[in-house]
Parts: sequence; C-alpha cells; structure tokens
Amino acid sequence: MDASYSNLNALLNKALEPLGSEAPIAVALSGGADSVALALVAAEHCADTKRPLYFFHIHHGLMAQADAWVGHLQQFSQELKIPLQVRYVQVDLTAGLGVEGAARDARYTALAQLCREHGVAALLLAHHRQDQAETVLLRLLRGTGVSGLAAMQADVQRSGMRLLRPWLEVERAELLAVAHAFEQRTGWTAVQDPSNTDPKYARGALRSALAPVLNTYWPAWCQTLVRHARQAGEANEVLAEVAALDLAALNFKPEDQSFSLLPWRALSAARQALVVRHWLQEQGVAMPGERRLADLLRQLRQLHALGHDRELLWQHGSVAVRCKQGRVVLSSG
Repeated sequence: MDASYSNLNALLNKALEPLGSEAPIAVALSGGADSVALALVAAEHCADTKRPLYFFHIHHGLMAQADAWVGHLQQFSQELKIPLQVRYVQVDLTAGLGVEGAARDARYTALAQLCREHGVAALLLAHHRQDQAETVLLRLLRGTGVSGLAAMQADVQRSGMRLLRPWLEVERAELLAVAHAFEQRTGWTAVQDPSNTDPKYARGALRSALAPVLNTYWPAWCQTLVRHARQAGEANEVLAEVAALDLAALNFKPEDQSFSLLPWRALSAARQALVVRHWLQEQGVAMPGERRLADLLRQLRQLHALGHDRELLWQHGSVAVRCKQGRVVLSSG
C-alpha cells in the first residue's frame, strides 16, 4: 500500500469514526478520478469492516456522454461488487441559478432521496484541497459573506442527509495516484467530464484561464485559500451562535421552521442579515449571493408586520420565501 492510499484510508476511517460500525454509507460517484478514488478506498474499508456501501450516480442529461457514463460506471461497480444506484434528474434552467447552480441543486435533492431510500447514515464526497480553494475564490467573487468564505465543511447536514468530505485538505495528486493505480491494474479508466474545464462555466473558466496564472505567480494559492476557509469557519461558528440566539428570540417555531417578522425588524440591519443567512442555512438552502440576499432583506423590511403578506415572494432555486400572518416561512416551489 503506497503512502497516498494509506493517508487517504486513514482520513476516511477518522471521518467515519462518529458513525456506528454497521451504519450504511454511500459514495457520490460522478465517475471522475476524484470520486473513483473515494469509491475505491471506501470499498476496501467496507470490505474490511462489513459496513454496507452504495454508489450513487446522478444522471443530469446535460452531456452527450451521460448515458455512456452510466454503462461505464456499472462496469466499475460490478468489478468492486458494490451496488450502483442511478437517479435521472431534470435540471431546471429557468430557476435563476445558472447551469452549475441548477445542476447542483438537482443533484443534492436526488442524493438526499437516495440516502433516505437506502437508510444511508452518511454520504461521502471526494472534494479535495483544490476544490475547496476554488470554492473560496468563486464565493469571494460572488460576494458571499463569512459563511460563504468558510466554503465546504468536512461534516455537515444538508437536505436531511449527512455529508462527509474526508479529504478537503488533501492534494488532488493523491487521489489521482489511487485512480491511476486502479487503471493500471484493470484497464478501467475514469471518465473525463468536459465541463470541468469549459470556460463557459464559472469553475471551468477558473480552472482553464485563472488557475494557470495563479499557479505561476502565487503557487501556494490553494493552501492559502484553504487556510482562509478554515479561519472563516471558526469565525462563522461564533456568528452562528449569535444568529441562533437571535432566531430563538424571533418566536421561532421548529414545527414549520418559521419566525416572526415583527421582532426581526427590531434587530440591527447587520443582525437581520445574519439571522436570515443562518435560517436559510439551517434549512439546507444553498446560500444566495449578496444581491439575491439583499433583495430578500429589502422585501422583508418593506412589509408591514401584518396584513400585506402576499407582497412577499422570493424565489431561490426550488424554494421560496413567503410571509403568512406575520411569519416568514420557506416552502418548495
């Protein structure tokens, strides 16, 4: 076992420690080298521990190769003797989230459904150091706040499922080494998604145009941005404690996750924004950019506490914020 595999395996074992020893887990398997490496390490872990394991693949239908990828991944899962569950989704390109955002929204919704259907305790994601650094940079450019700059979390709840990212501070080269070793042994190759470097997508543009410049002039940019994410995460913990106290003081009702508009309007503008971000995040909503959030805050501030509830309708992807009888609620569609 080489050093890369040993390190990845140790980090995966550490991430799974809080789970029961027999709790089923799943890998979000796109078919790219990163997720393939995670699938390989997870398969060996589960073979050793007898823990149930699934591979989940989401078919977005956005690429001409999508059908071929399904067949290719079926071969991979058969080789490892791990069940592959494929979910076909429709990406809503009219939701105002862009192609990447809409695809991500559809993907996580489908993954959450699969987790519920199969009783999965945690879904493993193969995000690594470069992914984390890219996320920090993209969120900075979109104008997200401290919570956005904290980027991806190693252990987080989203849409009713537990997401584990055991390799957030690992160089991608370690993942590629594992995938390459499997290719050398079996001849099976990971898929290549052309959108990953397509400049018409934000992340593709970063990888194809911006990253080479950063690598030349600031070669440690990934490590630096990951450190910023860690520091922002620590600051965000303090802010989350303040926001949670404020939310509780807004006559928050756990049964429908709603809060009262009138006491919210008595908060300072900064704490109004903070508690709304916290409220959205706690319900698993992808954090909106500054402009979208400002629009929601503007509408909430303009509403009367009672009587004109129908004036508010803020749509964000597959969810909407409305006001009913002086209470702010989140609904689907």
